[in-house]
Amino acid sequence: MSRIDDLIAEYCPDGVKHQTLGEIGEFIRGNGIQKRDFQDSGFGCIHYGQIYTYYGLFADHTKSFIDPNLAEKRKKAYKGDLVIATTSENEEDVCKACAWLGEEPIAISGDAYIFRHHQNPKYISYCFQSELFQSQKKKYITGTKVLRVNGDAMAKIHVPVPPLPVQEEIVRILDSFSSLEAELEAELEAELEARRKQYTHYRDELLKFERVLIASLGELCKISVGRKNGTAGEFGEYPYVNAGTSMSGFVNEWSEEGDCVTTPSRGQGGMGFVAYQASRFWCGPLCYVMRSKHSDVMIKYVYYYLCSHKADILGLVHEGGTPAINKSELAGLRILVPPFEEQQRIVSILDRFDKLTNDLSSGLPAEIEARHKQYEYYRDRLLSFDELAA
Repeated sequence: MSRIDDLIAEYCPDGVKHQTLGEIGEFIRGNGIQKRDFQDSGFGCIHYGQIYTYYGLFADHTKSFIDPNLAEKRKKAYKGDLVIATTSENEEDVCKACAWLGEEPIAISGDAYIFRHHQNPKYISYCFQSELFQSQKKKYITGTKVLRVNGDAMAKIHVPVPPLPVQEEIVRILDSFSSLEAELEAELEAELEARRKQYTHYRDELLKFERVLIASLGELCKISVGRKNGTAGEFGEYPYVNAGTSMSGFVNEWSEEGDCVTTPSRGQGGMGFVAYQASRFWCGPLCYVMRSKHSDVMIKYVYYYLCSHKADILGLVHEGGTPAINKSELAGLRILVPPFEEQQRIVSILDRFDKLTNDLSSGLPAEIEARHKQYEYYRDRLLSFDELAA
């Protein structure tokens, strides 16, 4: 029998009482700290946005500080309190919690809550991650574009509350598991980065030729611009592809068939990014679509070539105001075009390499995802107890 089983048999053989968070603690809303208040030193503080961009499940030092005079009138978290982000643009980040383990109190911004309690703070922070908590949280989320959960709602969520010795052992196990997972993930990430560098080098070498046709992108491909769809949002059957490096939402209509290449025509942060679109999608007004004009020119080859020559695309960008690329200048980009059979060979090799390095259904990214799933499974198992009968 494991140590955790011994403790359960000793302290709670008949089950564990499930209580609402309101029964075991209180929620205190933070107030009045803006990013413009930050300074290099002073009184430690946590801004709600930092909880899901910077902090993990627990912390003992702050990234930011405010003037001590300003801190006097601000709500404060003390050692053992949880600091919870209660506003976000996505469901996953709402109610993300960080246990404050520092010796000194810290100031907490608005759109964050402090949860004050007498349980093991790491145990409660792990509970906020659990599937049990997440499934209950969903029914209390309000808002559409900006999602919120308030303290009164969180107070209604039930969690198992075993005796402190059991909580401490669960924390010890999960801390150990988290540390091991982090080490393994770091190793996998390093290996993945090495594979991606190897892939980039191999791709660029494959796309070097001595005697091949040189043609302009406009000679090889039809280049068109997308158009706006006012219904783009979180749900829909087809991706909405526009400026940037990821899709801009979903729609229930499509404007383009697959087997084409897209790149932003204007915008901040996405210029030079090239994507291959395999299936139907809607193309937005800030995006170019490229399709092969010739049966002996593979658009997937063009995609890999443009990925390898991102610097050439960036060289076309007009700065000042919003960065943009003129269609006529993009059409004039020169491309090396080997015979069709060589294009097929190159695409076949690079497709396999790309799958190994980037596809979450195989290769190292799948291994990293599997580690996360394994950790989540054992965490939820450890936080599951037979409920004490009333």
